Amino acid sequence: MRRTFQIVSGGIVLGVVAFLLTQGGHDDALAAPPTTSVTTTTRPKGRLVIHGVGDVNTDSDYIPALAQNGHAHAWSGLGDLFAADDLTVANLECTPSELGDPLDKEFTFRCDLESLPVMQQAGIEVVSLANNHAGDHGKEALLDGKRLVEAAGLHAVGVGADAEEAAQPAVVEVNGWRVAVLGFGGVVPSPDWIATDDRAGMADGDTIETMAATVRAASEIADLVVVTIHWGVEKDLEPRPDDRERAAAMIAAGADVVFGHHAHRLQPLEIVDGAPVAWGLGNFVWPNFSEESARTAIARVVVEPDGSKEACLIPAIITSPGRPEITGDAPC
Repeated sequence: MRRTFQIVSGGIVLGVVAFLLTQGGHDDALAAPPTTSVTTTTRPKGRLVIHGVGDVNTDSDYIPALAQNGHAHAWSGLGDLFAADDLTVANLECTPSELGDPLDKEFTFRCDLESLPVMQQAGIEVVSLANNHAGDHGKEALLDGKRLVEAAGLHAVGVGADAEEAAQPAVVEVNGWRVAVLGFGGVVPSPDWIATDDRAGMADGDTIETMAATVRAASEIADLVVVTIHWGVEKDLEPRPDDRERAAAMIAAGADVVFGHHAHRLQPLEIVDGAPVAWGLGNFVWPNFSEESARTAIARVVVEPDGSKEACLIPAIITSPGRPEITGDAPC
């Protein structure tokens, strides 16, 4: 295994993180039987480019510039980066539905529904709803939001009518690869936000045994498993020990890439047991309240046909409310 690291001040990895990972590098002895019957593709694998971003909020009451400039404004500082890649994953941190009433909590966000097809046109394929705002207007709105996201041509992960549905991955086939994307929500306003056998909600992002089992099942039906997870503590600049424990368990179970979010601050990208982990991708489509909260990045993972990977953070800044702009070249 070959690894190269380039670190800049503040502990953030902005350079190339390169390493070699062969297919089947995880502990197959721990794999659970597949939960879905699939037909194995024989198409040769090509080069795969995956991007992940942090918190996306398309509530124009919270970000009036989106109403003034249109929702395409949010993606206008990125060039064609997401349209030109193979897979882009984002955390959609608002309720994408007009149903329900705001819950009794400090902040409640409702996505503008017209923003959903604009996100799809910008090149985003998968959004996670497993966070502490997609359920701001109750369970009916949460499930309606999942339906509307998918009707707009996006995949929604991390929520469902019960725990089984919430744990289902989005499976994307591209360039000969079968990629499973899972969403977990480890930050909940109250326990009843978590889906159970008889309750709608989000996929449990706190219980390691459950998370590992979900990842193992996904790894049985896919070549690569990408996890997007809401975790950590707001304004932290480094991951906490319990999140490191969760990441290690998911990677041992078969996760190949982990994209984290929730802290509203950019955190490092590291390699954990051969898998790139972007611990916290910060804000993305969000107000630029301060220099710290406006500093962000796009996580980029490049997978070569032989399974070798490079991973890096592409630096960006939220230059005006709701509009991130790339500020440097992709170092990988």
